[in-house]
Amino acid sequence: MGMGAAQSCIRAGLNTWGADLNPQALETLRKSGARDAQPSAAAFAGELEAVVLLVVNAAQVNAILFGEEGLAARLRPGTAVMVSSTISAQDAQAIAQRLAEHQLLMLDAPVSGGAAKAALGEMTVMAAGSDDAFARLQPVLDAVAAKVYRVGDKIGLGATVKIIHQLLAGVHIAAGAEAMALAARAGIPLETMYEVVTHAAGNSWMFENRMRHVVDGDYSPKSAVDIFVKDLNLVAETAKSLHFPLPLASTALNMFTEASNAGYGREDDSAVIKIFSGITLPGGEK
Repeated sequence: MGMGAAQSCIRAGLNTWGADLNPQALETLRKSGARDAQPSAAAFAGELEAVVLLVVNAAQVNAILFGEEGLAARLRPGTAVMVSSTISAQDAQAIAQRLAEHQLLMLDAPVSGGAAKAALGEMTVMAAGSDDAFARLQPVLDAVAAKVYRVGDKIGLGATVKIIHQLLAGVHIAAGAEAMALAARAGIPLETMYEVVTHAAGNSWMFENRMRHVVDGDYSPKSAVDIFVKDLNLVAETAKSLHFPLPLASTALNMFTEASNAGYGREDDSAVIKIFSGITLPGGEK
């Protein structure tokens, strides 16, 4: 999603720099028109008026901002930092506090839409922060998002909305996998089952997107099993802090954890279907 967001900023006419550990991604970004692209943003930190972080978790956000080559200490005071990773509200608040020590603004702004929507500049952003943070990041939000939901000024609210969204996303994938596994056991062609569901009331966006991967026998990761192990653990921790039961989310977490434990953690999250024994899947998977 980071690549799509960066390219969307370039198309919108924003001076854009990129940082990534993947040399191929850096080359792609340079060819797309970035001012520069390097493994670390330290070299061009002083040029930046805004920073968008699209990485996996809070540990990576902290490493980028406050690690050995910490970006926070290199940015000009007043720079706005848009943290778009799926993290806990507590982590978002702690990051905002550390950024404030460097006179930096934070927008707690998780995103949804996947790589496809990011490439089109049509992500959904659920954001919380000050009016100043929103104002400074408005050109970026205009470039990368079709929908921006302002959920409040308190850091952590954006993170919580995304976590609740991930509850639904994870449960929908797990339920879709269960349904398709049952169809396979019953001897129903999965292409037929997929066509029926995607043209009937039981469909969801996640079913339509992820179960296509199952039908195609293609588990190359668009979003990995281990991402949902992480996200559904965040859901569980949030519910625990609110003393709130989540029976369906708990079951989905167990299913993704089982898939990861079986060696499918880096495969597409639709590979959660592989936990079901006694079925044969397209592509020869059993």
